[in-house]
Amino acid sequence: MKKVQVKNWNDFCPQQLFLYGTYREDGTPNFGLFCWFSYLNAPDLNGEGDGMGVMACIGGEKLTKDLIRKNGVFSANLVTEELLPLADYYGIVGGREHKDKLRFSPTIEKGVVLDVPTIAESPVSMELKVFKEISFDNKCDVYLCKIMGETMREDLTNKDVPFIERFKSVKQVLAGGEQHYISTDGRDLGSWGEPMKSL
Repeated sequence: MKKVQVKNWNDFCPQQLFLYGTYREDGTPNFGLFCWFSYLNAPDLNGEGDGMGVMACIGGEKLTKDLIRKNGVFSANLVTEELLPLADYYGIVGGREHKDKLRFSPTIEKGVVLDVPTIAESPVSMELKVFKEISFDNKCDVYLCKIMGETMREDLTNKDVPFIERFKSVKQVLAGGEQHYISTDGRDLGSWGEPMKSL
């Protein structure tokens, strides 16, 4: 099939959604929804970790970014279909403007390694320590992080079950093109701002 030139975008290269967790100064948790996330081979931080890291890009100025800069740590919690209404809400409602943002809240757990809030309903939660921030003039920032701790739903570690079956059971959500959420099997899960209406 013939290819045509289009505007540069990632419509057909969707990425997983994560809820980034940080603590405010008063100790209350804060979560924001993000998807520009990938993996890297991280340097050794004084003997900490095993080399696995992530790069997380956050555009614009927002409370989550303020808290990451202040604390140097945050969690990344994988978003599933079950969590999508809450994640959509956290992606639409800003923490700076809405002090009661957590009136809709997941089950919050403390990180096992770092002082970060994690989400019990998320099947995979990573605890991240920033080792480098790269800032761009357009208020877009990339955080290079070391994975310091990770928790996973216990059944996902059972290698007696084929990987593809464990993967399907997660029901993770992708940020697809044209402002739509999609499932990993290609179902439309709604436009941005729709899933939160069920809260």
